[in-house]
Amino acid sequence: MTLTRGEFLVLRELREHGACSPHALAASTGLPEDAVDGILESCDRRAFVADGAITDTGMAALEPYRVENAVIMAAGVSSRFAPISYEIPKGLLKVRGEVLVERQIRQLRDAGIDDITLIVGYLGEKFSYLEQEFGVRIVVNPDYLDRNNNSSLWHVRDRLSNTYICSSDDYFTENPFERYVYKAYYAAEYAEGPTREWCLELDRQDRIIGVAIGGSDAWYMLGHAYFDRAFSDRFVKILENEYDLPETASKLWEQIYADHVGAFDMEVRRYHGIIHEFDSLDEACGFDPGFIDEVDSSVLDNIAATLGCTRRDVRGIEVLEQGLTNMSFKFDVGDASYVYRHPGVGTDKFIDRHAETEADKAAYELGVDPTFIYEDERRGWKISRFVRNARTLDPENPEQVRRAMETSRWIHESGVGIDTDFDFFENGVGYETLLKGHGPIDIPGYFETREKVARLNAYRAADGYPKVLSHNDYLPLNLLFDEDGGMSVIDWEFAGMSDPGNDFGTFVICSQYDRAQGDAALAAYFDGNPSFEQRRHFWACVVLGGWCWYVWALEKEAEGAGVGEWLDIYHSYCIDYIDMALSWYESGEGGE
Repeated sequence: MTLTRGEFLVLRELREHGACSPHALAASTGLPEDAVDGILESCDRRAFVADGAITDTGMAALEPYRVENAVIMAAGVSSRFAPISYEIPKGLLKVRGEVLVERQIRQLRDAGIDDITLIVGYLGEKFSYLEQEFGVRIVVNPDYLDRNNNSSLWHVRDRLSNTYICSSDDYFTENPFERYVYKAYYAAEYAEGPTREWCLELDRQDRIIGVAIGGSDAWYMLGHAYFDRAFSDRFVKILENEYDLPETASKLWEQIYADHVGAFDMEVRRYHGIIHEFDSLDEACGFDPGFIDEVDSSVLDNIAATLGCTRRDVRGIEVLEQGLTNMSFKFDVGDASYVYRHPGVGTDKFIDRHAETEADKAAYELGVDPTFIYEDERRGWKISRFVRNARTLDPENPEQVRRAMETSRWIHESGVGIDTDFDFFENGVGYETLLKGHGPIDIPGYFETREKVARLNAYRAADGYPKVLSHNDYLPLNLLFDEDGGMSVIDWEFAGMSDPGNDFGTFVICSQYDRAQGDAALAAYFDGNPSFEQRRHFWACVVLGGWCWYVWALEKEAEGAGVGEWLDIYHSYCIDYIDMALSWYESGEGGE
């Protein structure tokens, strides 16, 4: 039984509050009193009301509009909320004395919505207590690292009906939830002046007919949404059709909706200052001045203890582009800027933090990494000086490449050592062991290539090069030039006593050099024309580096933290040059 909006509003009010006078109904629904009189007459004719009260027929007519459940999304990393999100999911933060997701669950339950599903991913185990304490259903999104929030809805698509779609980190100063909702909507607040938010284009009936990123003096998406059954059915069909498309992985569910906005009947629900989202520590502190002192954060405590400051002295937090293994952010204390490196999930399987700390100290003492301040070798966090206006090495710049190669050789010949070894082949075998923990390796040609790699490694080892202090991740992104032209070698995570060819091998691979470019870099390393034996040995290290980092990338992918195109890049340097390097050893010719 379809209701007009007016009939719905009147019946909902009668259902929630009992018999009311037309005057009271007008006040509570926002409808003109004469309109209410007409609606009551219509409801009386349809047997929805009798003597000013809702009937069983009216209750049945209202039933299709009853909210059945709520889905709260809590799977994301919330990297913009560094550093707090490194240790605790944003939905579990306590703001104004209440845990964000707990407050939202209570508001849903106060509105009569008890069927609540929480979708978790990042640090998902920290949400488990909510199942017992609040009776929510927890669903794990295993794809949260590789896909945007469309994957969260994918994993609960069977739950979508008359459903609230919520984010665990929203704070509503007033309860926005209702037991009965007329149609699908997206919550919105108004932006005066220009904004970079997702702005809504509306028709005269407040139906959303367009969504644009950025606008001015506009209503923009903020907070929760409501799917009615028609919206849910249509959205799930579109999601099923597009989920496996490569371009869909990075999209918010809102973008998928916006791509098909004409296929949906969704309206705007306007709010005025009651919806709050916190995208940064500064925003949370602006809403709750006591937040900075109350939040449980070992990261802030580490900074304060290391730099001799207070939590409130830490300003200007800015998330840096995340690397393949860690998360980092820039921050200011006084007039100085620093970088805090937080170890990524699972890095303890790959990184020897004791060796890294030793190497950091050695690099600082050698003067090749003046940025280093402190590293906790047990927990893996690190604080460094921020290099203002730094430029990473340009592998197409011969002068910068020459300096990089000269610095590499100077480190190798410094005589400085640490007590940890790093061998491309042995470490590759270690990564291979971790990879086998996920199941048999069934990659075509893998073991044929591995046999060649082992053979080449035996030849390389027989060359008799001594082990020297090596960076082992000597790539352009780890070579910084400051405003005065000074160069710093940063990020010594994989450092160890190694073959001197390791740094050349990684540099060639990560610069994506061809043979001629690699030979030019090698000539810079040797300050002239290397011998055939030197060229053969160092190109063997390119192959072994390609294999080592390829197996490392396979293990990262198996762990759910893939490295994208780099897996194929690493593999290509093994495959493309292994036969060449083997022939140089086995025939004793070539290399020119």
